[in-house]
Amino acid sequence: MASYTNLPAPSPEQGLNRYLQEIRRFPMLEPDQEFMLAKRWVEDQDTDAAHQLVTSHLRLAAKIAMGYRGYGLPQAEVISEANVGLMQAVKRFDPDKGFRLATYAMWWIRASIQEYILRSWSLVKLGTTSAQKKLFFNLRKAKARIGALEEGDMRPENVAKIAHDLNVTEQEVISMNRRLSGGDASLNATISADGEGASQWQDWLEDEDADQAADYEAKDELETRRELLANAMEVLNDREKDILMQRRLQDQPVTLEELSGQYDVSRERIRQIEVRAFEKLQKRMQELAREKGVLTAA
Repeated sequence: MASYTNLPAPSPEQGLNRYLQEIRRFPMLEPDQEFMLAKRWVEDQDTDAAHQLVTSHLRLAAKIAMGYRGYGLPQAEVISEANVGLMQAVKRFDPDKGFRLATYAMWWIRASIQEYILRSWSLVKLGTTSAQKKLFFNLRKAKARIGALEEGDMRPENVAKIAHDLNVTEQEVISMNRRLSGGDASLNATISADGEGASQWQDWLEDEDADQAADYEAKDELETRRELLANAMEVLNDREKDILMQRRLQDQPVTLEELSGQYDVSRERIRQIEVRAFEKLQKRMQELAREKGVLTAA
Protein backbone atom coordinates (compact mmCIF):
# COMPACT_ATOMS: atom_id res chain seq x y z
CA MET A 1 0.00 0.00 0.00
CA ALA A 2 1.18 3.53 -0.66
CA SER A 3 3.05 4.90 2.32
CA TYR A 4 0.98 7.06 4.65
CA THR A 5 4.09 9.16 5.30
CA ASN A 6 3.95 10.37 1.69
CA LEU A 7 0.63 12.12 2.28
CA PRO A 8 0.15 15.70 3.49
CA ALA A 9 -0.34 15.49 7.25
CA PRO A 10 -2.49 18.01 9.15
CA SER A 11 -0.97 19.30 12.37
CA PRO A 12 -1.77 22.01 14.94
CA GLU A 13 1.43 23.82 13.96
CA GLN A 14 0.63 23.77 10.27
CA GLY A 15 -3.00 24.82 10.55
CA LEU A 16 -5.96 23.61 8.55
CA ASN A 17 -5.74 26.49 6.10
CA ARG A 18 -2.35 25.37 4.82
CA TYR A 19 -3.34 21.69 4.84
CA LEU A 20 -6.45 22.36 2.75
CA GLN A 21 -4.38 24.33 0.30
CA GLU A 22 -1.99 21.39 -0.02
CA ILE A 23 -4.65 18.78 -0.71
CA ARG A 24 -6.34 20.95 -3.34
CA ARG A 25 -3.34 20.46 -5.61
CA PHE A 26 -4.33 16.81 -6.11
CA PRO A 27 -6.78 16.63 -9.05
CA MET A 28 -10.15 14.94 -8.91
CA LEU A 29 -10.32 11.80 -11.06
CA GLU A 30 -12.65 11.12 -13.95
CA PRO A 31 -14.54 7.80 -13.66
CA ASP A 32 -12.39 6.06 -16.27
CA GLN A 33 -9.16 7.32 -14.65
CA GLU A 34 -10.31 6.07 -11.25
CA PHE A 35 -11.29 2.68 -12.68
CA MET A 36 -7.94 2.13 -14.39
CA LEU A 37 -5.96 3.20 -11.31
CA ALA A 38 -8.02 0.88 -9.12
CA LYS A 39 -7.46 -2.02 -11.54
CA ARG A 40 -3.70 -1.35 -11.46
CA TRP A 41 -3.76 -1.54 -7.68
CA VAL A 42 -5.97 -4.66 -7.47
CA GLU A 43 -4.21 -6.62 -10.21
CA ASP A 44 -0.61 -5.40 -9.95
CA GLN A 45 -0.35 -3.91 -6.45
CA ASP A 46 0.82 -0.68 -8.12
CA THR A 47 1.53 1.63 -5.16
CA ASP A 48 1.69 4.72 -7.38
CA ALA A 49 -1.88 4.02 -8.51
CA ALA A 50 -3.01 3.53 -4.92
CA HIS A 51 -1.34 6.79 -3.92
CA GLN A 52 -3.21 8.68 -6.66
CA LEU A 53 -6.50 7.16 -5.52
CA VAL A 54 -5.84 8.25 -1.94
CA THR A 55 -4.66 11.77 -2.69
CA SER A 56 -7.55 12.47 -5.07
CA HIS A 57 -9.96 11.78 -2.19
CA LEU A 58 -8.25 13.66 0.63
CA ARG A 59 -10.79 16.48 0.28
CA LEU A 60 -13.62 14.00 0.81
CA ALA A 61 -11.91 12.69 3.96
CA ALA A 62 -11.44 16.26 5.26
CA LYS A 63 -15.07 17.13 4.51
CA ILE A 64 -16.36 14.12 6.45
CA ALA A 65 -13.93 14.82 9.31
CA MET A 66 -15.31 18.37 9.62
CA GLY A 67 -18.69 16.86 10.40
CA TYR A 68 -17.18 15.49 13.65
CA ARG A 69 -15.63 18.76 14.78
CA GLY A 70 -17.94 19.14 17.78
CA TYR A 71 -16.50 16.38 19.97
CA GLY A 72 -13.76 18.40 21.66
CA LEU A 73 -10.91 16.54 19.93
CA PRO A 74 -8.01 18.01 17.93
CA GLN A 75 -9.24 18.53 14.37
CA ALA A 76 -5.86 17.55 12.93
CA GLU A 77 -6.12 14.15 14.62
CA VAL A 78 -9.69 13.63 13.39
CA ILE A 79 -8.59 14.35 9.82
CA SER A 80 -5.63 12.01 10.22
CA GLU A 81 -8.01 9.23 11.33
CA ALA A 82 -10.21 10.00 8.32
CA ASN A 83 -7.18 9.56 6.08
CA VAL A 84 -6.42 6.20 7.69
CA GLY A 85 -9.97 5.09 6.89
CA LEU A 86 -9.55 6.33 3.33
CA MET A 87 -6.40 4.27 2.90
CA GLN A 88 -8.21 1.19 4.17
CA ALA A 89 -10.98 1.82 1.65
CA VAL A 90 -8.52 2.10 -1.24
CA LYS A 91 -6.81 -1.08 -0.11
CA ARG A 92 -10.11 -3.03 -0.26
CA PHE A 93 -11.88 -1.25 -3.13
CA ASP A 94 -13.15 -3.43 -5.98
CA PRO A 95 -13.76 -1.29 -9.10
CA ASP A 96 -15.72 -4.10 -10.76
CA LYS A 97 -18.58 -3.62 -8.28
CA GLY A 98 -19.77 -0.69 -10.41
CA PHE A 99 -19.72 2.28 -8.01
CA ARG A 100 -17.24 5.07 -7.35
CA LEU A 101 -14.50 4.95 -4.74
CA ALA A 102 -16.05 7.88 -2.84
CA THR A 103 -19.21 5.84 -2.36
CA TYR A 104 -17.27 3.00 -0.76
CA ALA A 105 -14.74 5.14 1.11
CA MET A 106 -17.38 7.02 3.09
CA TRP A 107 -18.05 3.87 5.14
CA TRP A 108 -14.40 3.38 6.06
CA ILE A 109 -13.70 7.06 6.72
CA ARG A 110 -16.64 7.42 9.09
CA ALA A 111 -15.88 4.14 10.84
CA SER A 112 -12.26 5.15 11.41
CA ILE A 113 -13.27 8.54 12.82
CA GLN A 114 -15.96 7.08 15.06
CA GLU A 115 -13.62 4.42 16.44
CA TYR A 116 -11.12 7.17 17.28
CA ILE A 117 -13.79 9.25 19.01
CA LEU A 118 -15.05 6.28 21.01
CA ARG A 119 -11.51 5.46 22.09
CA SER A 120 -10.98 9.05 23.16
CA TRP A 121 -14.20 9.44 25.16
CA SER A 122 -14.46 7.43 28.35
CA LEU A 123 -17.42 5.10 28.84
CA VAL A 124 -18.43 7.27 31.77
CA LYS A 125 -18.77 10.26 29.47
CA LEU A 126 -20.35 8.39 26.60
CA GLY A 127 -22.64 5.88 28.22
CA THR A 128 -22.87 2.24 27.23
CA THR A 129 -26.25 1.72 25.58
CA SER A 130 -26.77 1.70 21.83
CA ALA A 131 -29.31 4.51 22.21
CA GLN A 132 -26.75 6.71 23.96
CA LYS A 133 -24.16 6.03 21.28
CA LYS A 134 -26.74 6.89 18.64
CA LEU A 135 -27.41 10.13 20.50
CA PHE A 136 -23.67 10.84 20.72
CA PHE A 137 -23.23 10.68 16.95
CA ASN A 138 -26.57 12.16 15.85
CA LEU A 139 -27.33 15.01 18.24
CA ARG A 140 -25.80 17.76 16.10
CA LYS A 141 -27.63 16.52 13.01
CA ALA A 142 -30.91 16.38 14.93
CA LYS A 143 -30.36 19.93 16.22
CA ALA A 144 -29.65 21.17 12.71
CA ARG A 145 -32.87 19.65 11.36
CA ILE A 146 -35.00 21.66 13.77
CA GLY A 147 -32.94 24.85 13.57
CA ALA A 148 -31.48 24.51 17.07
CA LEU A 149 -27.81 24.17 16.17
CA GLU A 150 -26.87 27.53 17.66
CA GLU A 151 -28.78 27.01 20.91
CA GLY A 152 -26.78 26.43 24.07
CA ASP A 153 -29.26 24.88 26.46
CA MET A 154 -32.04 24.00 24.07
CA ARG A 155 -35.65 25.03 24.50
CA PRO A 156 -37.83 22.36 26.16
CA GLU A 157 -39.84 21.70 23.00
CA ASN A 158 -36.64 21.04 21.02
CA VAL A 159 -35.30 18.73 23.73
CA ALA A 160 -38.58 16.80 23.69
CA LYS A 161 -38.54 16.54 19.88
CA ILE A 162 -34.99 15.16 19.74
CA ALA A 163 -35.60 12.76 22.65
CA HIS A 164 -38.61 11.35 20.81
CA ASP A 165 -36.83 11.09 17.45
CA LEU A 166 -33.74 9.37 18.88
CA ASN A 167 -35.59 7.23 21.43
CA VAL A 168 -33.75 8.54 24.50
CA THR A 169 -34.82 10.47 27.57
CA GLU A 170 -34.96 14.25 27.65
CA GLN A 171 -32.35 14.27 30.41
CA GLU A 172 -29.97 12.29 28.21
CA VAL A 173 -30.42 14.86 25.45
CA ILE A 174 -29.72 17.73 27.84
CA SER A 175 -26.67 16.02 29.31
CA MET A 176 -25.15 15.04 25.95
CA ASN A 177 -25.83 18.49 24.52
CA ARG A 178 -23.89 20.11 27.35
CA ARG A 179 -20.95 17.72 26.88
CA LEU A 180 -20.72 18.45 23.19
CA SER A 181 -21.21 22.22 23.41
CA GLY A 182 -18.35 24.49 22.50
CA GLY A 183 -15.13 24.02 20.59
CA ASP A 184 -16.76 24.33 17.19
CA ALA A 185 -15.34 25.88 14.05
CA SER A 186 -17.95 26.84 11.51
CA LEU A 187 -17.71 25.53 7.97
CA ASN A 188 -18.80 29.01 6.92
CA ALA A 189 -15.87 30.72 8.62
CA THR A 190 -13.83 32.84 6.21
CA ILE A 191 -10.28 31.79 5.42
CA SER A 192 -7.71 33.33 3.09
CA ALA A 193 -5.91 31.65 0.23
CA ASP A 194 -2.77 33.24 -1.14
CA GLY A 195 -3.56 34.95 -4.42
CA GLU A 196 -7.14 33.71 -4.50
CA GLY A 197 -8.96 36.09 -2.19
CA ALA A 198 -11.27 35.17 0.66
CA SER A 199 -13.24 31.92 0.71
CA GLN A 200 -14.94 29.59 3.19
CA TRP A 201 -14.05 26.18 4.65
CA GLN A 202 -16.86 24.47 2.76
CA ASP A 203 -15.64 25.91 -0.56
CA TRP A 204 -12.41 23.97 -0.12
CA LEU A 205 -14.16 20.71 0.69
CA GLU A 206 -16.61 20.27 -2.15
CA ASP A 207 -16.67 16.88 -3.82
CA GLU A 208 -18.74 16.05 -6.86
CA ASP A 209 -19.35 12.47 -5.70
CA ALA A 210 -20.88 13.42 -2.34
CA ASP A 211 -24.54 13.19 -3.40
CA GLN A 212 -24.05 9.84 -5.11
CA ALA A 213 -22.25 8.48 -2.06
CA ALA A 214 -24.96 9.65 0.32
CA ASP A 215 -27.69 8.07 -1.83
CA TYR A 216 -25.84 4.76 -1.95
CA GLU A 217 -25.23 4.72 1.78
CA ALA A 218 -28.83 5.52 2.68
CA LYS A 219 -30.11 2.77 0.37
CA ASP A 220 -27.78 -0.03 1.41
CA GLU A 221 -26.89 0.56 5.07
CA LEU A 222 -29.98 -1.10 6.57
CA GLU A 223 -29.76 -4.06 4.21
CA THR A 224 -26.07 -4.55 5.02
CA ARG A 225 -26.67 -4.43 8.77
CA ARG A 226 -29.50 -6.95 8.51
CA GLU A 227 -27.40 -9.33 6.45
CA LEU A 228 -24.47 -9.11 8.88
CA LEU A 229 -26.74 -9.67 11.86
CA ALA A 230 -28.47 -12.68 10.30
CA ASN A 231 -25.18 -14.32 9.41
CA ALA A 232 -23.56 -13.50 12.74
CA MET A 233 -26.44 -15.06 14.70
CA GLU A 234 -25.24 -18.47 13.49
CA VAL A 235 -22.35 -18.29 15.96
CA LEU A 236 -24.82 -18.62 18.86
CA ASN A 237 -26.35 -21.81 20.18
CA ASP A 238 -30.14 -22.10 20.39
CA ARG A 239 -30.40 -20.93 24.01
CA GLU A 240 -28.09 -17.95 23.50
CA LYS A 241 -29.95 -16.97 20.36
CA ASP A 242 -33.37 -17.18 22.02
CA ILE A 243 -32.31 -15.22 25.12
CA LEU A 244 -30.56 -12.52 23.09
CA MET A 245 -33.52 -12.09 20.76
CA GLN A 246 -35.98 -11.86 23.63
CA ARG A 247 -33.77 -9.45 25.60
CA ARG A 248 -32.31 -7.18 22.90
CA LEU A 249 -34.03 -7.67 19.55
CA GLN A 250 -37.65 -7.07 20.51
CA ASP A 251 -39.51 -3.78 20.95
CA GLN A 252 -40.68 -4.99 24.38
CA PRO A 253 -37.78 -6.93 25.96
CA VAL A 254 -38.64 -9.91 28.15
CA THR A 255 -37.52 -9.50 31.78
CA LEU A 256 -34.76 -11.53 33.38
CA GLU A 257 -37.35 -12.86 35.80
CA GLU A 258 -39.53 -14.23 33.00
CA LEU A 259 -36.59 -15.88 31.25
CA SER A 260 -35.30 -17.40 34.45
CA GLY A 261 -38.70 -19.10 34.77
CA GLN A 262 -38.61 -20.31 31.17
CA TYR A 263 -35.16 -21.87 31.54
CA ASP A 264 -35.37 -22.78 35.23
CA VAL A 265 -32.14 -20.97 36.11
CA SER A 266 -31.36 -17.87 38.16
CA ARG A 267 -31.82 -14.31 36.90
CA GLU A 268 -28.06 -13.82 37.19
CA ARG A 269 -27.43 -16.85 34.99
CA ILE A 270 -29.75 -15.42 32.32
CA ARG A 271 -27.90 -12.10 32.51
CA GLN A 272 -24.54 -13.86 32.07
CA ILE A 273 -25.79 -15.76 29.03
CA GLU A 274 -27.18 -12.57 27.52
CA VAL A 275 -23.91 -10.65 27.98
CA ARG A 276 -21.80 -13.50 26.62
CA ALA A 277 -24.08 -13.97 23.62
CA PHE A 278 -24.01 -10.26 22.82
CA GLU A 279 -20.19 -10.20 22.99
CA LYS A 280 -19.99 -13.24 20.68
CA LEU A 281 -22.43 -11.61 18.27
CA GLN A 282 -20.50 -8.32 18.19
CA LYS A 283 -17.21 -10.10 17.54
CA ARG A 284 -18.68 -12.18 14.72
CA MET A 285 -20.31 -9.13 13.09
CA GLN A 286 -16.97 -7.32 13.11
CA GLU A 287 -15.27 -10.34 11.53
CA LEU A 288 -17.92 -10.58 8.83
CA ALA A 289 -17.75 -6.83 8.17
CA ARG A 290 -14.00 -7.02 7.65
CA GLU A 291 -14.40 -10.02 5.34
CA LYS A 292 -16.96 -8.13 3.24
CA GLY A 293 -14.86 -4.97 3.20
CA VAL A 294 -17.43 -2.83 5.02
CA LEU A 295 -17.74 -1.40 8.49
CA THR A 296 -20.95 -0.59 10.31
CA ALA A 297 -20.99 2.70 12.08
CA ALA A 298 -21.25 2.93 15.80
